[in-house]
Amino acid sequence: MKNTVSLYTTAGCHLCEQAEAMFLYLQQNHEQVNNNFELQEIEIANSEALVELYGVRIPVLAVGDNELGWPFELEELVDWLSANK
Repeated sequence: MKNTVSLYTTAGCHLCEQAEAMFLYLQQNHEQVNNNFELQEIEIANSEALVELYGVRIPVLAVGDNELGWPFELEELVDWLSANK
């Protein structure tokens, strides 16, 4: 069973697009990520509570309560995902 990685994002966020591209790259090119994770985008603009939590921090990736906030590099993302399988 794959773990869901939530990507807290909003329309027009170029950093969010970069974070998503990094995850998708790993999903296609890193067996450990491909076999263990799927991405779910969460639009923060649909919830005042999410805007309050993430409005100035996006993009933020989360598996359960464990979050990885921007900025992060590809290697950091791999390490974070490995710790959250």
